[in-house]
Amino acid sequence: MTKTNRIQIAEGKKIYFSSDNHLGAPTSEDSRPREKKFVAWLDEVKHDAAAIFLLGDLFDFWFEYKTVVPKGFTRTLGKLAEIADSGIPIYFFVGNHDLWMKDYFKTELGIPVYHEPKEFIFNDTTVFIGHGDGLGPGDKGYKRMKKVFTSPFFQWLFKWMHPDIGVKIGQYMSVKNKMISGDDDAKFLGEDNEWLVAYCKRKLEDKHRDYFVFGHRHLPLEIDLNETSKYINLGDWIQYYTYGVFDGENFELKTY
Repeated sequence: MTKTNRIQIAEGKKIYFSSDNHLGAPTSEDSRPREKKFVAWLDEVKHDAAAIFLLGDLFDFWFEYKTVVPKGFTRTLGKLAEIADSGIPIYFFVGNHDLWMKDYFKTELGIPVYHEPKEFIFNDTTVFIGHGDGLGPGDKGYKRMKKVFTSPFFQWLFKWMHPDIGVKIGQYMSVKNKMISGDDDAKFLGEDNEWLVAYCKRKLEDKHRDYFVFGHRHLPLEIDLNETSKYINLGDWIQYYTYGVFDGENFELKTY
């Protein structure tokens, strides 16, 4: 049985959720204004945050060599370190663009990293959280590609490539490959065809959850699964600048 984390939200505190910043895309220079905006948001929410959840694709490409990580993102990493050091817990769920995250966040920033969706209980509210890629029916091409990318053999081969070459190839693929970049995911398919909705409804067959919170789709969505359960997609920090807030009773999508 999957272990459930519990977080008690003190009066006046909130839990914040963010996803899909894609820092570094299409270039580091182009994403710098978005990074500064995200850091400003972190600076604001730290004052009443009980916890912060980052639901993947913070970077458009991330690969951890044994002693090397991609250059850049100094403002974001510094702000996350500051917040974590202040005692506010931060949780990171890898997305399809940062699949290769290992222990850097845990070791350097004190931020646990999850590679699979996980259930949390906030006060008495059960929330199922993940990035969202590769879940539900269909999308077989991406699921096959993800198996390759997450295989230890593929990662071992990639590590033998010089970081200047490997990171450049990874960044190019992240921007250009539609299957990785997720451009096709940024369209509402209709509730009956939304594969994350289908996934959530299937999960409800074996256990009730009050909320399912995902990223990946790049669309801010709030969909009732039944009378007591809701699916939330956080949107992104490219077009919508949306984020989630849970105050202990209600979940809201807001725009920064």
